[in-house]
Amino acid sequence: MWGTLLHAGLAGSFMKVPHVSAKKDALRSTGAKAAVYGLPWDSTSISRTGANFGPRAMRDVSCQFLMYNADLDFDLSEAMELVDCGDCEVVPANAERTFARAQQDIGEILDAGAIPVTLGGDHSVTIPAVRAVAERYKSAGLVLIDTHFDTSIDVAGETLNHCCPISRAVDAGFPPDKMVLIGMNGWQNPRSELEYCRTHGITVFGLRDVWRRGTEAVAAETLSIAGNSTDGIYLTVDIDALDSAFAPATCTPTPGGMTAREMLDLVQAVSRGGLLGLDVVEVAPSLETSSTTVKMGVRVVLDALAFHAGARYPDE
Repeated sequence: MWGTLLHAGLAGSFMKVPHVSAKKDALRSTGAKAAVYGLPWDSTSISRTGANFGPRAMRDVSCQFLMYNADLDFDLSEAMELVDCGDCEVVPANAERTFARAQQDIGEILDAGAIPVTLGGDHSVTIPAVRAVAERYKSAGLVLIDTHFDTSIDVAGETLNHCCPISRAVDAGFPPDKMVLIGMNGWQNPRSELEYCRTHGITVFGLRDVWRRGTEAVAAETLSIAGNSTDGIYLTVDIDALDSAFAPATCTPTPGGMTAREMLDLVQAVSRGGLLGLDVVEVAPSLETSSTTVKMGVRVVLDALAFHAGARYPDE
């Protein structure tokens, strides 16, 4: 009876850009350089749910933004052709089949020469994206901005969980010495996940490193690791890296997290290294009465794409 989920589907495209199917030939015919792809999935969350509404909410709120940024004097629509490939056809309660479909679609976007911009969804949606990237790039860097390490081996035996995207990226072939995790803090990270980072040689900049050293220094060292002698960087941004004052509508709100300005500084700087893919996850719009968190998700996408495409502040 149901072709997909009630909260999924393309009610309106991101930034009102053209809708193009996630097929290589169709994307190539448009000259697309980046493609938005929704993955409305939160069936693996160990905390609050609601991130399945993230893709639709970010598309809806995106109409409040322009493609032009006056601070940068930069027009994203002039710098790259952006399209919207709609949502993954989710199979309810079946991560394996859902992620297989997503991996296929994201692979088509990559084969068309475009950057996949995945809108989550809980953080497990990174798994099919990094698998698709790893199939095509043998030396990809990865940067995670998050309050959590996300390096669990499994959760109660389940490996396709939102606590596991970084360990699944390693399994897919991302070199751990080209991975950087930024923003970890607080009382929600198991010892085993820190040990995973130490054992595999993954670089970690905790939130205190960002506070003490500043975003510029942390970003510069991040690029020297994830962007050095690699094909490019996959950037995954969990909105719960933000202090809950800036992002209340997320599955695991963070007291004492980073500021919106710190996140944007990091996203802009990392994206200059050249992106292979991008995702924004754990935006759960039903958990707030305003659109504060959703707007931040949209802002992260626009800033990342703009700085990837060459945007710079006038005084730089």
